[in-house]
Amino acid sequence: MDESARPLLAITLGDPAGIGPEVVLKTLAHPDVYARCRPLVIGDRRILERAADALGMALDLDIVTDPAAGAYAFPRVTLLDPGNAAPDACPVGVESAAAGAAAVDYVFRACDLAMAGAVDAIVTAPLNKAAMHLAGYDYAGHTELLTERTGAEKVSMLLIGPNLRIVHVSTHVALSEAIERVTPRRVEEVIQIAHDACRALGIERPRIAVAGLNPHASEGGLFGNEEARSIVPAIDAARARGLDVSDPQPPDTVFLRATKGIYDIVVAQYHDQGHIPMKLLAFDSGVNVSYGLPVIRTSVDHGTAFDIAGQGIASESSMLAAIDVAIQMAHARAAKTEAPV
Repeated sequence: MDESARPLLAITLGDPAGIGPEVVLKTLAHPDVYARCRPLVIGDRRILERAADALGMALDLDIVTDPAAGAYAFPRVTLLDPGNAAPDACPVGVESAAAGAAAVDYVFRACDLAMAGAVDAIVTAPLNKAAMHLAGYDYAGHTELLTERTGAEKVSMLLIGPNLRIVHVSTHVALSEAIERVTPRRVEEVIQIAHDACRALGIERPRIAVAGLNPHASEGGLFGNEEARSIVPAIDAARARGLDVSDPQPPDTVFLRATKGIYDIVVAQYHDQGHIPMKLLAFDSGVNVSYGLPVIRTSVDHGTAFDIAGQGIASESSMLAAIDVAIQMAHARAAKTEAPV
């Protein structure tokens, strides 16, 4: 097979004490993953061995220092091993500075490889914010870490489910601050991000829905004026550039309409407005994309789940979906690069 047909994906192990290691191994037990991509795991060999023991799986490792040297052939797991997470220092299900530091290092390494063009995309298992903070990293999550590492200026959280796509005006801030961030400039930026993200997923003419901030999208000013003051001007500006954008939609129905195929993507005004429908509809199969980075990054849309770590019961559905989206975006980017000018 032409290797260009199989994008090279850097898959980070996530927090060594969480479910990431077992989810990664469960994912790579699917032969079809290898048929569609070349998975390079970045993580400590000893942590993978511990997860394999918990799962009762045989582990066949192909340890490399150069991604180009990997075999990427099922059932071997191609691994770049930083050797930075001694199991005794990273007990399963426990927040620790050692685990937090190792998890951040995996992401740094994957990011640097992607920035150098050595891998086509990054797929991440979950970090634990408390463990990161214990290690001295005060990031809110992957998006903030990768934004700083790459020097990106405008990055948004894109959620993708089987029949729903959502991009946010704001994410990890207090609700009072989220309301303040609904400005014409920011909403217009996110509408453009929604358009560009759909194009990156192969949707030529995206139909973009914009959720209102207030109940019933304020119903003509009865329940607030943010729609008229901040959202409508952004929509008008986007339409002037030729984008297909809705009027402000009632938040209680717009996500249902999107799942029925009326819209390709929804602009949510704050974290919970977008996350609640996605978690409800696609808790085990949702994908988180940091859109606006110079590299492709997709992730599972769940946490480290310390309460079930090491039990072998965590689902790999979200990781499989994250790999699918990374492959799709890598192919779209390659096609765009190869297109005649």
